[in-house]
Amino acid sequence: MSANESAVTKRSIAIAGNIGAGKSTLVEFLSTTYGIAPFYEPSEDNPYLPDFYKDMKRWAFHSQIYFLGHKFRIHQALDRMPGVVVLDRTIFEDAEIFATALHDMRHIDDRDWDTYCGFYQAILQAIKPPDLMIYLRCSMRTLRKRIRLRGRAMEQDVPLSYLKRLDRLYEDWIERYELGDKLILETDRLDYIHDLVYRLDVMQRIEAVLPAEIHRPGA
Repeated sequence: MSANESAVTKRSIAIAGNIGAGKSTLVEFLSTTYGIAPFYEPSEDNPYLPDFYKDMKRWAFHSQIYFLGHKFRIHQALDRMPGVVVLDRTIFEDAEIFATALHDMRHIDDRDWDTYCGFYQAILQAIKPPDLMIYLRCSMRTLRKRIRLRGRAMEQDVPLSYLKRLDRLYEDWIERYELGDKLILETDRLDYIHDLVYRLDVMQRIEAVLPAEIHRPGA
């Protein structure tokens, strides 16, 4: 992409998916392939997360409010940037999936939930949704394998029932999502890093949605 194209083009791609679905890997791949700016989920910066994984009920509201505020600042930064950017997990997932799951599990009580939802709805009025939402669908077996292999200590004891709950919420949410174009990728066997066929398929499907905005090197 030329400097002139970058100056006039303003588009955002978001990568959505359950824990271990491969979001960060796809963000890195798209950033490297198309030379677009990556924004990663700030999970490791959340000071409440270690405590949350030990005691969800005690720390659920605190951790989710932190994520909501932090992600709001990221979306604001995206809105100010020219060119094309790619985001690892969106604010929509924070609210529609993770916070909703915790409320359904009674880890966030109704009073705190009303406060959270009011904050979330105000934020939605102040940000622009992504131009393309890419949802990574993945089986539970693969999710658990990837979580185990990447070895993040905080994730190792995440209950299977919690992952399944998140998965159901994700499927319901992506079915209802209408804020922009969406693309669903089945990622159990998708190896766009090492397999040329998979890599070209992913690139072609993304380029079909944003043909004027993203270009392969040398194109």
